[in-house]
Amino acid sequence: MKRVLFVSYSQTGQLSAVMQSVAAPLAASPSIELHFETLEPEEPFPFPWPFLEFFNTFPETVHSRPRRLKPLRVASDESFDLIILAYQVWFLSPSQPMAAFLNSPQAARLLRGRPVITLIACRNMWLMAQETVKQKLSALGAHLIDNVVLTDRAHSAATFISTPLWMLTGRRGPFLFGAVPAAGIDAADIAAAGRFGRAIEAGLPALDAENPHALLKGLGAVKVNERLIASERIGYRSFRLWGRLLLWLGDPRSPLRRFVLCLYIVFLATIILTVVPVSTVIKRFLAPWMRERIARQRAYFAAPSGEADDARGVPAHG
Repeated sequence: MKRVLFVSYSQTGQLSAVMQSVAAPLAASPSIELHFETLEPEEPFPFPWPFLEFFNTFPETVHSRPRRLKPLRVASDESFDLIILAYQVWFLSPSQPMAAFLNSPQAARLLRGRPVITLIACRNMWLMAQETVKQKLSALGAHLIDNVVLTDRAHSAATFISTPLWMLTGRRGPFLFGAVPAAGIDAADIAAAGRFGRAIEAGLPALDAENPHALLKGLGAVKVNERLIASERIGYRSFRLWGRLLLWLGDPRSPLRRFVLCLYIVFLATIILTVVPVSTVIKRFLAPWMRERIARQRAYFAAPSGEADDARGVPAHG
């Protein structure tokens, strides 16, 4: 009997749906025992978010100072053959509940020496968040063997409107009389995520904890948008710099911090609407001279599962 642990936190339910799609083939297998751990902050995060509270969460998020979690249901001394971490991306960082888990003594005991798969559902930017998670897992002695990322299919300009509206109103849309499509992962993509569960089921019996290997290569587990690499790095540095300033100004209730945060929101919107489009044009112009560098970056961020989608006939259960 193989034992698999899913650890997750989902505000909207979208990530839970993705996780259940991946888990379904495993749940149907008589040789696999599944455990689900839903992370619960001691002070719950709101959904939908009040506007200022949404942005006021970013300093603690990017500097990994998350709210405390309620005790886990799973015992820290339990052993699992595979652990799957399903997490959201907040401000180019792992969500606070997942960060709190990775910072915890329980995670240190559960993850040490274990094969781990990360599962992300987000708008479109996940590279820097995954870099943070990779560093955490390495420090804990865990083995990251695969990464699965599902993103919104809509154009970035549309999701720039639809995703914040979803977070702030609780409604997915469509918006503006259909001009802006509904936010979130396409239902077909969520259903298709079952292929990862089938591949995990097929490869789990041969998975060696001492020398683990990827199970999801050739399944198109990730797609790296090369046009967002530089933007993510710049945005992450900006969040870190301003986040440090805001933390220095006080806790989230500080009036001075809230005032400076409002200035940063205006600054951020200005940068997104002016500098980002210009930098995109420049990057496209320089692309012919940067092909090798871009290829190396894509391969790095796509690892360990890779972008290739060349698998044929992954067996369905039964």
